[in-house]
Amino acid sequence: MTSARPDDVAKLLAFRKEAAAWLTCLGSDQWQRPYPAERLLATIEAGSVFMVMDGDVTAATITLTPDVEEGLWTEQELREPSTFVTKLTVARTHAGQNLGGRLLDWAGDRAYRAGDKWLRLDAWTTNEGLQQYYLRHGFMHVRTVREGGAINGEPRVSGWLAQRPTAPALHSFEDGTY
Repeated sequence: MTSARPDDVAKLLAFRKEAAAWLTCLGSDQWQRPYPAERLLATIEAGSVFMVMDGDVTAATITLTPDVEEGLWTEQELREPSTFVTKLTVARTHAGQNLGGRLLDWAGDRAYRAGDKWLRLDAWTTNEGLQQYYLRHGFMHVRTVREGGAINGEPRVSGWLAQRPTAPALHSFEDGTY
């Protein structure tokens, strides 16, 4: 496990494009909008983007942040110490190895060590397969928010909210992010 660096922007944008193409093959419209490089760079510079490397190959990536899109979580929920997961992606070459599940465990462990109560996320509202994936990994559906807009000004598409308690975990990643 390593923290992303500013020179990883092009690699991570290509990684996201690969994931978007795979999602299209599955019939999903998720991630069809290009992700702004400057927004990705800002999250990298904030220390929020992490990568699992297999040699020189990016096997998976996850973003952890205390920030959320406005209008998703209630004020009461936002007062509870939480870490928010975004952009969890596993390379197709590394699919089927439980990297995503281990990353979620790593994120929950990291959040637990930081004193957070919840690991939370918002998922694509029309991607039922993804929603089922999170449920299988211990997340509980909180609600689905369809009204409002996304950060980029487009209509909201990622409003399926879920959470699970943080906890210590054996994820088996060598963590070089501290």
